Amino acid sequence: MLFKVAILTALISSVAGHMAMSEPCPRFSPNCANKPPLPAGVSDYDYSIKSPVPYDGPLMKSDIPWPESATTWTAGQPATVKFQPGGAAHGGGHCQFSISYDNGKTAAVVHEVLQHCFFSGASGGNGADVFEYTFPLPATMPSSDNALLIWTWVNAVGNREFYANSATLKIVGGSGNSYTGKQMTIANHAGYETIPEFSGNYATGMQLYTNAPNITITAPGSSGAGYTGEHVASASTIVEPPSAPAAPTSSAPAYDSATLASPTASATP
Repeated sequence: MLFKVAILTALISSVAGHMAMSEPCPRFSPNCANKPPLPAGVSDYDYSIKSPVPYDGPLMKSDIPWPESATTWTAGQPATVKFQPGGAAHGGGHCQFSISYDNGKTAAVVHEVLQHCFFSGASGGNGADVFEYTFPLPATMPSSDNALLIWTWVNAVGNREFYANSATLKIVGGSGNSYTGKQMTIANHAGYETIPEFSGNYATGMQLYTNAPNITITAPGSSGAGYTGEHVASASTIVEPPSAPAAPTSSAPAYDSATLASPTASATP
């Protein structure tokens, strides 16, 4: 009987999956009410959209340009990201929301929820109690018909995994040609730092986020992209003061590929 219960639990868990965006609708998701059409040459949706990124696979499923945006965001106004209910939230962890103008080659953080993503506080459970985040989109964020929102997550409990969804956006009303923010953090992926299981210490891996270098991203037709050493506080951060020292980590490598898959030389904060 116990064996049957264990099998049933495993099946339910595999069906429920982990966490995934629902709004804006991520690329390849079969679960959104209003799905943008698939690009030419792509025959089906990704029915494993809630699964972690393969350890040695690309962080973006494809670099094929998307035919239309999932939604429109206005620079200087609140932006909202929603998640599908029912997924396994693995005790929370570190989430970031980043914007890219080059289809994922470079991405700068506009909002992050560190330590307790999907929860209102410390939790070792799987049942999330937060499924929506609203944050200000900087007024200087460049306008674009083909920007990319990238949500990333390092889970607190369980196998050491990295999760990512991306959604094509139209951004309007921007007053600037570029945006400078923290470089998106990648971990638990081939060639990058591994953040260990938190084991109750929610400061684990925080250095990779707080010490990330700044990066400047620009919309097509503008100039000035590149790394900067200046301090920029445009991204909004939700994080509780750490209750214990973070686990030792080394500097995160920079990324520079169409699929965000291959680290290059270490970036200098």
